[in-house]
Order: sequence, then structure tokens, then C-alpha cells
Amino acid sequence: MPKHRRLHPASPWTELATTAADWKGADAGLLVGMFGQLHLIRAFEESVLELGAEGLVNGPAHSSIGQEGGAVGSIVGLRPTDGINGSHRSHHQFLAKALTYVTKGVMDPAALVTDDVAAVLRRTLAEILGLAEGFCAGRGGSIHLQWLEAGALGSNAIVGGGVPLAAGNAWAQRAAGTSDVTVSYFGDGAMNIGSTLETLNLAAAWHLPLCLFVENNLYAVATQNAEVTGEPRLSARGPGFGIPSWRVDGMDPLAVHLAMREAEEVMRAGNGPTLVEAEVYRFFHQNGGYAGSAFGYRTKDEEEEYRARDPLARLDSEIRRLGHLGDAALAGLREQAQQAMREVVDGLVEADPDRVGRRRIRPALWPDPATVDDGLLGDLTELAGGRELEPTEYTGETESRRFVQVASDVLGARMAADKRIVVLGEDVHRLGGGTNGVTRAALEVAPERVLGTPISENAFAGLGAGMALDGRYRPVVEFMYPDFLWVAADQVFNQIGKARHMFGTGNSVPLVLRTKVAIGTGYGSQHSMDPVGIFATSPGWRIVAPSTAADYVGLLNTALDLEDPVLVVEHVDLYGKQETVPRGDLGYRLPPGRAAVRRTGKDVTVVSYLSSVWTCLAAIERTGVDADLIDLRWLDPASLDWETLTASVQKTNAVLIVEQGPRGTSYGGWLADEIQRRLFDWLDQPVARVTGTRASPSISRVLERAAMATEDDIVAVLERMRAAQGQAS
Repeated sequence: MPKHRRLHPASPWTELATTAADWKGADAGLLVGMFGQLHLIRAFEESVLELGAEGLVNGPAHSSIGQEGGAVGSIVGLRPTDGINGSHRSHHQFLAKALTYVTKGVMDPAALVTDDVAAVLRRTLAEILGLAEGFCAGRGGSIHLQWLEAGALGSNAIVGGGVPLAAGNAWAQRAAGTSDVTVSYFGDGAMNIGSTLETLNLAAAWHLPLCLFVENNLYAVATQNAEVTGEPRLSARGPGFGIPSWRVDGMDPLAVHLAMREAEEVMRAGNGPTLVEAEVYRFFHQNGGYAGSAFGYRTKDEEEEYRARDPLARLDSEIRRLGHLGDAALAGLREQAQQAMREVVDGLVEADPDRVGRRRIRPALWPDPATVDDGLLGDLTELAGGRELEPTEYTGETESRRFVQVASDVLGARMAADKRIVVLGEDVHRLGGGTNGVTRAALEVAPERVLGTPISENAFAGLGAGMALDGRYRPVVEFMYPDFLWVAADQVFNQIGKARHMFGTGNSVPLVLRTKVAIGTGYGSQHSMDPVGIFATSPGWRIVAPSTAADYVGLLNTALDLEDPVLVVEHVDLYGKQETVPRGDLGYRLPPGRAAVRRTGKDVTVVSYLSSVWTCLAAIERTGVDADLIDLRWLDPASLDWETLTASVQKTNAVLIVEQGPRGTSYGGWLADEIQRRLFDWLDQPVARVTGTRASPSISRVLERAAMATEDDIVAVLERMRAAQGQAS
């Protein structure tokens, strides 16, 4: 018979419940303060449901009624410098953090609603209604609430999407030498999604001061947690990652507070992340003012059972029993909260003159439609005063260096000069500078800021985003291959790309994402992507694609100085190339809107980027076509050099866009459309394109070459364009 030995997790898993002694020992001000916040949040949510029923809330309004105890209990003891973020159901968390910030956690039961409290209630409701005075200028609404001043980092409509960002904020807190913590709130559904589980591992591996707070309300819309989870006690996940975990009755605000206090002690002492599972219950359906039983997925008896455990009723009973407040004072809290919300609502809506008995939003409060695109990207004022250099015009001393050496040196030089820059990615801290050597110099000058990550693109891309949004650091995230962005697509496009605009115009996202195109290296379909077309048609990103080492210096320096996220695309074909660069100069910029004309001609404008520029040059010389060859450098719509493109097209009256990769997700489709929109009257023939085939490159050497655009393909199209011009003339 085999010998068995029971194993135990290294981290504790604890269920915490309050006793009569806990209630007796609790500070009266704490209990009254929590009760005041609960009443304000409850009255607020009731007003939201009322306005939603009138059609005045555009989109969902996920009510937190019933769940307020978990948020208030866990947040009331936090510092202003502690951060929180949440998911789509986060009104209660946002309000608890904002109210704790403006009241310092102390509330006078006789004067519950101060001017600051009233302002928080008004601005929060204005945001949910989509109004200009909201915390995010009306862009975030019910599911994207942010107030950085108060430590409310931003709630998130993607289930689990905010968890990696919270880890990034926690990393920045620890790296800055503080004992602050970050709390990420999410529901039971998020415990089964990859971003959350990846972040649990990363936070534990890096000992981050992050509390993963699970509001287990038992249902994901209409599916019960126990139906889709093998272990419905969700805090059981924590010990599996080495994370101390607590399970607590979320309908008991004091129990939540005590569990959170214990979790804070662990995190503030530098002992890594914690997990708190609070079992709560939403009294209404996923969205709106109907009970869940109206949709048949739970019973009225179950709802009544949980309503009897209402966190407001629990605090009312305990405060009354302990003699902290009398009947009149307790009733007065509810009356003050309701009156405050009546006044807030009256300030935002009015009688609708066109519909008797109906209300409307006050027209003057809507945001100006002309601002719809404001804040997608910054205004580039951060680049004022920097030194620029145009490599094509440089006449000073030069030296010969390999492209990859220059790329490594400029990154290392910037890390030596700017302690805010942090590099993270898979194997960036090993192999003498990552898989291609670009982080070699960074490791030499600042090894403590070169962070090797797990194979968890979703987690570490989001962690980088959280670092950037914190503002104290400037992350450089490396994706070993661009194909891996699909694993992290939510973080790349929904979070990083949209953060500046979604939360108003107050956010900066100074993040650089480096990756390399590896078409032609035999790595097959899933390691050969060119990501430019995907990023160019997604909001919020700038894109650079250097074809020379000298350009790489200026483009990377600019990317690292911008307050926008920047995709830096490299190409493996260029790494080993010996190039001429300015001697000893790694400090200049190449700003947005600056393309390079690699060759001048009068018959056709050839447009390309990365290594395809040099393939185009060879094809032009082979055909003898008299062409302008434009190396775009900056490829995103906001940064493209339209001045150079326009001047060339007005001269040649013909355009060829060349890309090496597959046609389906190519950049040229967007660019061709835009050129024809802007310059149609100057074109003598349709914009031509050379791309790879529909298929991604295969492992077979023959099929790989057949799938990518080659010099022969470019030659064939140039000859066809020359023939068409001859016929036209």
C-alpha cells in the first residue's frame, strides 16, 4: 500500500465572524460612520433606480442595494492614498471611497450631509447620467467611475478586467517605498476568468500589497455560482496561490471591517497579497429595479431570507442595542440621506415641457458633442523643448553599429537617466538581454527595474497599465511576439487604449509596448503577425515602426517621453543589420508627424515601413520606376505625416502601399481608404497594395515565402502601375 501524507497550503484560509464582544468593543464613531455611509449609498441607489425606470439613465445601472456592507466595511478604514478599483457593479465601492475621503471616515449623525458629501453625491449621479459635471465628464457613466484624488482608480465594465490594473497600482505603491495598499473588487464571475487568476499568481510571486476582494453575490446574472464552480467557497482559491485568505459574511459590515483590518496588517507589513471573500446578496436583478425572482432564477423565499439580513438593519439593531444612538437619531439618518438625494436629483433633472408628468435631464448639463473625441490622445505638449534630430539630414560624426546594439543602448541610456522607466516581460531579465538582446544594456544599468514575468500576458500587460496610470513610473512592456497580444487583448485595447478617453481627459498612460515582427523566421502562423493594422484601427494608441537604427533612437526616446501608450514595432530582419548612426548620440527625438523620404521620384509614391522599406527600394531600383519612397515611421492616424504624403501624391498621382504580412489584418486597407478620401482628386489610378496572402505564414519554407510579400511581388505591381500610367497618358 502506498504511504499517504496530508498536505496543507502554506497560507492560511480563515472564516471570520463577529461576536457580541466585537460589537461591544467597536468604536461608536466607526459604527455610526459606517451606518451613515450605508444610508447615503442606499438612498443614492434608490434614486438611480427611480431615474432608470423613467428612462433617464442611458445604459445599465447595476444596483448595489444589499451589497453595501462589504464595500463600506472594507473601505472605511483605508487611507486616502490607498487605491481601489471595481467592476461594473461598483457604485457602493466608489461612494464608500469618496465619502471616506471627504469625511475622513467620521460622520456627524446630526449633520450627515456636508457640502463635500453633497458634492460627491451630485457629481457621482451626474456621471451615471452622462453629464459634463460628472467625475469622468459623463464618459464613464455607471460602470466607469474614477476619482484619482480620492484613490478611486476606476471601475471596469469587463469582468475581471480591472484586477491586473490594480496589481500595477500596488506595484507602484511598493516601489515608491510606501506602505499603501490597493484593493480590487470583483464578483464571483471574475474568479473564473484568466485575468484574475493570472493576477493572483503574479501578485503572490511579486509580494504585492494587493487585496483581491471577492463580492460573492452568488449569481452571475442568472446563473448560480455553484452551478459553474467546483468549489463555490471562492476564497479557497487564495491558498492555492500562497495567498492568505478570509471568508466573511458580507451582510455584516463589522465582520468585513475586521477581516479587512487583518488583511491590511499582512499587506502593510510587506508580506504580499491577501484575498477576502464577502458573501453578499443583490436585492435586485443584474440591472434595473426588478427582483431576480421575477425572472425565475431564484425564489422569493430566498430573497426574503437575505433581505432579513440587510446590512442596514444589522447596524441599526446593533447601534440601538449598544445605545450609541436613539430612535430619533437613527431615523434621522435615513431622512437626511433621502432629502440629500432629492436635492441632488432636483438639481440635475426638471419637468419635461413636452411630456406632462415626465422629467428630463436639464439641457444645459449635457457635455458638448464637439468634445466627443477629446482626450483620445494627448496634445504632445510634453514634448516641448526636447532636442530633435533628423537622421536623413545629419552630417556630423558617425559610427557603424548593429541595429540591436543601438536598440539596447538607447533603452539602457534612458533607464540610467530616468528612474521611472521599468521594463517587464517574459525572459527580459535572462539570456543576456532577453530573447533578442534588446534589454542587455538595461540589465547592466538597472537590473532591479528589469522584471521577468510569468507567461501571463493578460496579467503583466494590465500590471504595466496600472503602473502607468499611477503616474510614478513609465513601464516598457515586451510581448515576445505580437501574436500574443490576442491573449491580452482586453488589457491592450479595452484598458490601455481606452483609459485616457473613457475616464475623461485627466488620465495619462505613459506606457511603451515593444514587440517584433518575425515573418520569415520559420515560426509559423502563431508567431508571425504584423500588429500594425490592428492597432491603427483601435483607439488610443500611437505606433512607431523604425526601419533604421538611427530612427529607432529618436522614435524610442519620443515614445518614452509621451503621455500616451505607444506601440514600438521592431523587425527581426533588422536586428543584425550593420548601420551608420550618429556617434555617441542616444538622446534625440523624432516626433510624431515626421516621415522619411528614402528616395525621390515623380511617377509613383511607394509607402512602407520596417524592413519592407528596403525591399521596396530594391524593387524600385530593379524596375527603374521613378518613385518617391516614403518610410512612414509613425503609423497611427493621429501621428501620420500627411504633409509629406500629400506633397508626394500631388506630384506623382499614384500610390503603392507595401506590407510584408497577410492581407486580412493589414494596415494598408485603412491607409488606402484614407488616402482616397483625402487625395482622390490627385489620383490617376486606384491606390495599389502589395501584401502577403490571406493565410498566415506556415512552417514550410516554401509556403512561408508564398504567404509573404516579396520583392518580386512589388516589382510586378510597379510594372503594372507604370503600364497603366502609360496608357492613361
